[in-house]
Amino acid sequence: QVQLVESGGGSVQAGGRLRLSCVASGYTGSRYSEAWFRQAPGKEREGVGYRDSDGMTHYADSVKGRFTIDRDNAKNTLYLQMNSLETGDTGVYYCATGWHCSGADCPHRGQGTQVTVSI
Repeated sequence: QVQLVESGGGSVQAGGRLRLSCVASGYTGSRYSEAWFRQAPGKEREGVGYRDSDGMTHYADSVKGRFTIDRDNAKNTLYLQMNSLETGDTGVYYCATGWHCSGADCPHRGQGTQVTVSI
């Protein structure tokens, strides 16, 4: 059974940084795509980026150059390093996984962690 547990969210001022973690169980990361997506109040879910089954990372234009996805295979944990945070980055962040998926389309997701960026 696939389980994902996110942590690391919080409140930060614009320009700051946060590192989100997603501890995975029930599968090994090399088989699945692993993604991060977010949802802000009143807005559609938005893909942030994903790591495909070949280990290549892909990012939304809105976060490219600021966010980085990486993985610690020994801990079976996916990370989202977020730098130069902007108020528009505020939302609930979810990690997700599945075959050949890239975000909210992944069949498995965690409970989410809140990120709030203020001026």
